[in-house]
Amino acid sequence: MAVSASSDRVVAAGSVGLYPPFRGMSEEGRERRESGRAALELQVEYDRLNALLSDYTHNISRGGTFIRTDRPLPVGTVLSFTIRAPELGDPIVLRGVIRWVVDTGKASTGRPSGMGIAFVYDSPAHREALEARLDRLMVQSLGPAAFEQLMGKPASEDDPQ
Repeated sequence: MAVSASSDRVVAAGSVGLYPPFRGMSEEGRERRESGRAALELQVEYDRLNALLSDYTHNISRGGTFIRTDRPLPVGTVLSFTIRAPELGDPIVLRGVIRWVVDTGKASTGRPSGMGIAFVYDSPAHREALEARLDRLMVQSLGPAAFEQLMGKPASEDDPQ
């Protein structure tokens, strides 16, 4: 799925926000995530050193995303970015901290170069609202049955079938 997006800015590490405990992948490649992730290719745009970059997600979950890029930002960088999915109407504006990077020299077919990002929330209510939008996006993109299998919970009744 290709979508357009508008830009936001990279901000210095150490910005205020609720940083979820990092789960992601261990150095040995073992899964540490708390929720399922969907292999959705969504266009994301963000600023880096006053240049607008456009890359694609490799996967996304309620807690974070992996953005495929040959130009990953350093671990610890707090990044604001926007995803626009036609199914959702208004764009999803997200903020996250880069938790791990796959450099181009270490990339492979199953593990592309890019950056693993854990979402940052301003409050528990902000987290709930973003997770609900991400759930709707996954239900609409994957279908209710695949969403339920991936997430281990029923698709919400207010999620379009």
